[in-house]
Amino acid sequence: MKKSLMLLSVTMLLAVFAVACGSSTETEGAAEPAEETVEAPEETTEEEAPAEETEITVTHQLGETVVPKNPEKVVVFDFGVLDTLDKLGVDAVTAVPTESVPEYLAKYQGEEYENAGTLFEPDFEKIYDLQPDLIIISGRAQEAYDDLSDIAPTLFVQVDAANYMESVTSNVQLLAEIFGKEDVAEQELANIQTSITELQEKAVASEATGLIILANDGSISAYGPGSRFGLLHNEFGVAAIDENIEVSSHGQNISFEYIAEQDPEYLFVVDRGAIVGGESSGQQTVENEVVKTTQAFQNGKIVYLDPVYWYITSGGLTSTAGMIAEVDAAIE
Repeated sequence: MKKSLMLLSVTMLLAVFAVACGSSTETEGAAEPAEETVEAPEETTEEEAPAEETEITVTHQLGETVVPKNPEKVVVFDFGVLDTLDKLGVDAVTAVPTESVPEYLAKYQGEEYENAGTLFEPDFEKIYDLQPDLIIISGRAQEAYDDLSDIAPTLFVQVDAANYMESVTSNVQLLAEIFGKEDVAEQELANIQTSITELQEKAVASEATGLIILANDGSISAYGPGSRFGLLHNEFGVAAIDENIEVSSHGQNISFEYIAEQDPEYLFVVDRGAIVGGESSGQQTVENEVVKTTQAFQNGKIVYLDPVYWYITSGGLTSTAGMIAEVDAAIE
């Protein structure tokens, strides 16, 4: 019996020892839990908006001008530019040569607009007193460019007669960029291009020949492709009766016999005398006994164009649309 009790005691001791060893082994062999890592949130910064452009640098025929965007006081010495600014809805014009403003832009003769002088002779003292943000000129005032540039940024804008619509488009887009009128300009230019395309198709289909002349108080000069009024041929599609006319801003002096010899189907006339107050009208000058022998006269196809559009405000949005409409109405 003693022996049995001893065996039972030894057995119990071994069992307790085994359990203790097992617990110790599990604890020592167990993997320690990974230390939790908390990542710091990424710093978020507001994306900086690009700084709004406040000026642009324009390279032109007379130099380079840093032009402020959205200028508030502008002096304009080109009526084609004034035409475009008016059509775009720009209200920053402060001064123009008010005494020679054409009738359809007569609002710029109002009391709220200062007289800037003439197209050829700016009133420097008046302009200096105005302290404009921008001055815009073209060929008529180019001799005053340096003096005007001493007063304010002065931009030279010109129409290239050999590439009329290309230069008009470029000028309009530039003005639209300066004054923030891009959307309006895009639509106006699209309308004009559509009208030109339709006129070209009509003129080419008619196979009509034409000659355009400037009547100036008794004298006449002719213009061909690439010249001052060459868009009649280059852009509008009217075939030139004479491809060899001298390319000149003043045109090629011609005689009435020349017109009779060329005998165009259409004779287009720009009457300068009607603008500058000549003693004789373009019709009195042109419709003489020699010209009356031409088919243009006999078929009622001598077309008197609006001299303001063609001679004074050419390059403007309104004038260009008007020029297209005049030729389109004439072509059959």
